[in-house]
Amino acid sequence: MFRQVTSAFLLILLTLTAIIWLATALKQLDLITSQGQGLIMFFQMTALSLPSLITLIAPNAVLMAALYTLDRMNGDSEIIVMTAAGATVWRICRPLIALALIVSTLILLVNVFVNPACMRSLRDLITQVRADLISQVLQPGRFSSPERGLTFHIRDRSQDGELQGLLFHDERDSKQVMSYLADRGRILSNDEGSFLIMFDGYVHRYNAKDKDKSVQIIAFDQNMVDLSKFTEGGDKRNKLEPKQMPIMSLIDPPEEDGLSDKDYGLLRYELHERLATPLYPVAFIFLAIALMGQARTTRESRWGQILTVFGLAVAIRVAGITVGNLVTLNAWAVILVYAIPIGAILIAAWTAHVRMSPELRSKLNFELKFQPKNIKLWTARGVQTG
Repeated sequence: MFRQVTSAFLLILLTLTAIIWLATALKQLDLITSQGQGLIMFFQMTALSLPSLITLIAPNAVLMAALYTLDRMNGDSEIIVMTAAGATVWRICRPLIALALIVSTLILLVNVFVNPACMRSLRDLITQVRADLISQVLQPGRFSSPERGLTFHIRDRSQDGELQGLLFHDERDSKQVMSYLADRGRILSNDEGSFLIMFDGYVHRYNAKDKDKSVQIIAFDQNMVDLSKFTEGGDKRNKLEPKQMPIMSLIDPPEEDGLSDKDYGLLRYELHERLATPLYPVAFIFLAIALMGQARTTRESRWGQILTVFGLAVAIRVAGITVGNLVTLNAWAVILVYAIPIGAILIAAWTAHVRMSPELRSKLNFELKFQPKNIKLWTARGVQTG
């Protein structure tokens, strides 16, 4: 049974992951078509998002594999035979619980160690893509816009890669518009990030809300722009997003970051979301056991029970996400983050244990004990009342 449910789980997990990965990867095709990146960079960026994708799909794959296995075994009368032989629902469903515990452990390891490292690597790759866009993709004599409100133009490029006749216009800030004009420029990449260094030029800036649009002109011999701020959420080079931070940084955030109350709320949400997500595969398995772990006649349709399990699983997960959003505002809501999946596990386990007692046998014993005179026995001559 463990082999069957594990095979079904892996098949469902790989299928759903491939479908969702393909749908998300198609959105990144502009890296190849418009930003001049190769297939290797494309697959690197999409592969780094797989761990977070798998952690979202794995609980649902566990639930679907458990429902499929229990329905098939009941249809083949295997659960009926095991129950008739004296096996309890816990003995029958022990492999399902074992699979859920293994998946939960793997999700916890991925959330704590693998996914944050992948998110940081993805952030570095995006920064590299932006730098490559400016240093390699820009064509002399053409205006290029890597993102909304940002425009580059170069007159020519020398053999050593130096940009000549550089125009850099930035109007992403709603308050201030800046234009850089430089005689030459160069891209510098190191461990701290990628930078555009401009030589012998001017900065034109003005307040976008100023009706007169008075322009301030500043001459410079050398000016530097951090290209890593062009990434989403990358205005501060060294500031990591909560999903990119190691677990210890979430537990004890650095004081020099100058975090606000909202930032602490986001860190608190990310920390407990990583630790509470592994509880959901176990909760989903116990839901399946409670409603489908009992032996039923093969003439009885189980679609109603399957849909009920799916509905309860969706309701529990939505409740967990809702409470997780509440954690960003109130610290006391952390209790609910764990109470929802743990409560679902306890209630489902109690329900499965109660349903182990055969209802028909209890009813028959009740009639035999308290109404012996009303029992009708069938004989060859007809019906006799005892």
